[in-house]
Amino acid sequence: MPEAPLDMPRTWAEFADPAEDGQRFRVDLTFLTSSWTCIFGAGCQGIYADRPDDGCCTLGAHFTDDDDVERVRAVVAELGEDEWQHHPGYGKRGDKSPARSSAWLGSEDGARTTKVVDGACVFLNRPGFPAGAGCALHQHAVAEGTPPHAAKPDVCWQLPLRRSYRTVELPDDTSYLEVTIAEYDRRGWGPGGHDLDWYCSGNPEAHVGAEPVYRGSRAELVELMGRAAYDELVVRCEAHLSAVRQAGSTGGRKLLPLLVHPATAAAGTVGGRREKVKRRRGTSALPDGANEPAAPPRARRRA
Repeated sequence: MPEAPLDMPRTWAEFADPAEDGQRFRVDLTFLTSSWTCIFGAGCQGIYADRPDDGCCTLGAHFTDDDDVERVRAVVAELGEDEWQHHPGYGKRGDKSPARSSAWLGSEDGARTTKVVDGACVFLNRPGFPAGAGCALHQHAVAEGTPPHAAKPDVCWQLPLRRSYRTVELPDDTSYLEVTIAEYDRRGWGPGGHDLDWYCSGNPEAHVGAEPVYRGSRAELVELMGRAAYDELVVRCEAHLSAVRQAGSTGGRKLLPLLVHPATAAAGTVGGRREKVKRRRGTSALPDGANEPAAPPRARRRA
């Protein structure tokens, strides 16, 4: 099935942030009510055809700030050699911490990243590793019963959600901060995004979630928006899905392309599907209802 067009119509909603004066949210109802889910190990083709087992972990993840680095460093210090395929060991005397920067931090154009080892992120366990293929940070969080987004680089747990900001100037010389929550499609990666051989958010193969994104990615959305704003988002998403059902039952099918993500429509999973996605043996399962991506980096440069 073809990938959804980048210029497809979308339905947006706006509302004031209940927790922050002078701030408004603008939310992409088309994607947030879609049935996208991470299908790592369950049909994911990888962003590059020659690395299908990597998912979106082929490149090192770029860190956003010091807090992002230190959060990951704390988790790295807890990883055992049975959890992390590329664990650096503890040194000859056993006194070295695996969280030492040289073991997992890299750089690109002056920006801090996770290292790339053998063609993929240092935290990606490859197929055949006893603990299972997938992100070691993610697997550790699941094993410890903690949210994966609290253990991974910001870019890894946010994709394919995208939070962006702009200041809106009004005619009466007032302004407000607009926070947009939307789909991180190919364009979000910059020009290199068009070089990706496959990308999940626009592909029907990945629109097989048990729940719509706003439910399946609840933990991530609460982290991005705050609980009060998330509750407002839920009201609008459920109203939108109600409108979708009504349009489908009253003969208003011409309206559906304006209301439903094309990849969800192609997959026939409006509102989510009940069946669980079957994962390849050896890959780590996600918690029920989770729409957590594996570990998305920026697009690589091609000559």
